[in-house]
Amino acid sequence: MNITPVATGLSLPLPIYHTVHIADAINQLGEEFAIYAGLDEKMVADVREHSLNDSDEALKITSDRKRFGEGKYEDWYNKGRVPFALIHKQSGKLAAVAWYGPKPLGRKPIKELSQAELSQNERELDNDNWATFTYRSYPPFRGKGLMKDFVRFTMDTYETQFPDVKLWGGLYANNTPSLALAHDLGFSVNEAASDRSKNWLVVTKN
Repeated sequence: MNITPVATGLSLPLPIYHTVHIADAINQLGEEFAIYAGLDEKMVADVREHSLNDSDEALKITSDRKRFGEGKYEDWYNKGRVPFALIHKQSGKLAAVAWYGPKPLGRKPIKELSQAELSQNERELDNDNWATFTYRSYPPFRGKGLMKDFVRFTMDTYETQFPDVKLWGGLYANNTPSLALAHDLGFSVNEAASDRSKNWLVVTKN
């Protein structure tokens, strides 16, 4: 996917529900997309709708139902999350999202946390300057070769804004497409931070 930046002077994080059009993109099929920093209320509604879709097997293995479908977006955003959206220009549909934000290395997804862990204020935990990254693609755009360039661009944008951050990602071992993408982005499994007993893998930069 060919990406052309269109914005300068970006300052993250943005106020909640604010967006900035930061790039345009064209895939190999000639489809046009726009990349936004931040999610507006319609994008958030689309994320929630996808997260509640129990027929989407790729999303069912994630914590998105609890995170976006049942939880409050405001609570999630206030953890310091910095989201990005990929929008199909012709249809206006949400093709993909990626997000970043401070999180202690290896902290498990919502559905794996105990009640005691859920009650912790994540931003008050010592995270040694670690930040998580996560990405999702949605049908009918999944499998069209969009994600590697989209995630790399948004990751570069985030790291430019937060140059001292150390990125890590968490995923389930059976999510082979996500693991392959992480490898393509220069990440590998960190066994010390992973929990194989729960099929939970942590990836960090090589």
